[in-house]
Amino acid sequence: MRATDFEFRHRYFFILAIYAAGFSCYSIDHRNAAQALLSLIGQDNNMVAIRWLIAFGALVIGLGALLRTWATAYLKSDVVHDTALHSDTLVADGPYRRLRNPLYAGVFLMNFGLGLLASRVGFCSIFLASLVFYGRLLLREEAQLLAAQGEPYARFRAAVPCLWPSLRPRLPAGGRTPEWGQAFLGEVTIWALAVATLMFAVTLQIGITYGIIALTLIWGMIAQVRLRRKRVRENR
Repeated sequence: MRATDFEFRHRYFFILAIYAAGFSCYSIDHRNAAQALLSLIGQDNNMVAIRWLIAFGALVIGLGALLRTWATAYLKSDVVHDTALHSDTLVADGPYRRLRNPLYAGVFLMNFGLGLLASRVGFCSIFLASLVFYGRLLLREEAQLLAAQGEPYARFRAAVPCLWPSLRPRLPAGGRTPEWGQAFLGEVTIWALAVATLMFAVTLQIGITYGIIALTLIWGMIAQVRLRRKRVRENR
């Protein structure tokens, strides 16, 4: 089932709700996901192992941020975070030569790394809920792109994998010039989450981590308000 227009326009707040619900699961499950994973090898009380696993989670988030930044450099931040769905242009540069949906792939990497800070139930709920929600968004976007682009997008979809990247580019470069500055600013929230997770691995002080996460969420909400105001001005 595809996402509705309402879900797409307000996707940022749906995503916030998924994370809020996931981390609130500590009220019913007090076992941390990273400790639960380490318990499989009998290292759940080894603080060094816990730090290294959470640091690995920060690295995974960083890889997700890098992938999204690479994609945003070609697609443009205003398009990535816009409340409207853009289907007028087909991008076949950068990561889009290797996978069709690098932005969503980056989110799934982020979910794994950030989920290590949640409880066991929280980790599973975050991953499964975001899988369903982003899957529905993906179906909506691809359906609209196919309707707007027709045969060119059909060939693009047949040649390029959906979420798992090809080692070799499946298409020739389209000639777009990446804009890295706006891309980094557009994805600074996920970079900040990687830093917050790494800080927790180093300090094991959750207050610092939650403080950084709170600031990134405020930044994200301000960015959403700016984009919505810009969209209103353009539609006048």
